[in-house]
Amino acid sequence: MSKDNKTKDWDELWSEYTQLLKKWSQNLDSLQKTVAEVQEKYNEVMSKAISESSQKTMKEFQENWQKTMTNAGTAAFKQFGENWQKSISDSGLDQLKTYGEMMNKFAETWQKMWRPK
Repeated sequence: MSKDNKTKDWDELWSEYTQLLKKWSQNLDSLQKTVAEVQEKYNEVMSKAISESSQKTMKEFQENWQKTMTNAGTAAFKQFGENWQKSISDSGLDQLKTYGEMMNKFAETWQKMWRPK
């Protein structure tokens, strides 16, 4: 494979990576907006419930809300963590991880060698 082909492959790979980062960022923004909307609606519901519901109904609602939000958040983060671990452990990324560790050791050694005295 020629040097031009390797450069082209790298450029395409980097472009795909940066596009995915942009997509991730957009999704994060969307998630943050949705969280704000959910919080706003929760506040609206709670205001209405306080003025129109019994103490028992309010307590049940709040407990169910907390339970649902905890379960939803836990499941999402657990899935993200599992997916991240899976992607790191895939064969191609093991080499990348090893390379990253090697570069960190190199950087540490370099700093020790060239640290001003």
